[in-house]
Amino acid sequence: MAGASVRDYKRRIRSVKNTQQITKAMKMVAAAKLRRAQESAEASRPYTETLRDTIARLAAVAGDIEHPLLQKREEVRKVGYIVVTADRGLCGAYNTNIIKAVNTAIEEDERDVEFNVIAVGRKVRDFFRKRGGLVAEYVNLGDVVNYADAREIGQYVMKAYEDGELDEVYVVYARFVNALRQVPTIEKILPIEPPTQEGETEETFVEYIYEPDVKIILESLLPRYIGSQIYHAMLEGKASEHGARMTAMGNATENAGEIIDSLTLEMNKARQAAITKEILDIVGGAEALKKGGK
Repeated sequence: MAGASVRDYKRRIRSVKNTQQITKAMKMVAAAKLRRAQESAEASRPYTETLRDTIARLAAVAGDIEHPLLQKREEVRKVGYIVVTADRGLCGAYNTNIIKAVNTAIEEDERDVEFNVIAVGRKVRDFFRKRGGLVAEYVNLGDVVNYADAREIGQYVMKAYEDGELDEVYVVYARFVNALRQVPTIEKILPIEPPTQEGETEETFVEYIYEPDVKIILESLLPRYIGSQIYHAMLEGKASEHGARMTAMGNATENAGEIIDSLTLEMNKARQAAITKEILDIVGGAEALKKGGK
């Protein structure tokens, strides 16, 4: 602010202080929301892992049971990405990192396939609406993740898979580690490939008695498995969003403080320069009067 007056500095400092109050309040709100979102995400992990383990054990004893969600396509022509981002910005590089992860996955896939995006969040919706490839959107879902929304998304992709509109489906989200670290993650959810626990094979699974039978239980659990995977991704994404926003607003508040200190120093220099100039003017005027009196 070269040549700025003391009044200009005061106006700028007042403006930065107002911004600092806003960012500080946003940080506190994000911190409060983060605690709830983190608890929900951590609480969902045991359920998701247990359901995954159950699917693995059922698949190990399922034999030749056929199910549309278990069938691999011999030729993959269409790949779908369920991408979970925020509806709003002001959360650092959170949204950018997820979108970048999707773009990298698409660019590195050397197969001759068509890519479709199911957007969960306005930021990814807006990006792929311009780029192309957007086939469905779920936006303005709020800060509280609802399982009904995840189930609706799951029903959409399961129907698209069974109808042959999609041959593979991945979910892309940010896995929450802590407020400073959120890891972009891509997981394949269709076709369902039941994971086997490390060090275990079909022969090492404990035999269970299933009632009514494995086929009926598997048909009931597979759709729920898809819904739980999407729900877990949305919970992790929401916790990551609040963590990223809290960190970003904390940094913005600190930066505002540094700017205020810098502007205050410059304002004091400008005030001192103005006082010095006035003193010199007075001294100069007095000297002129003395010379005029002689």
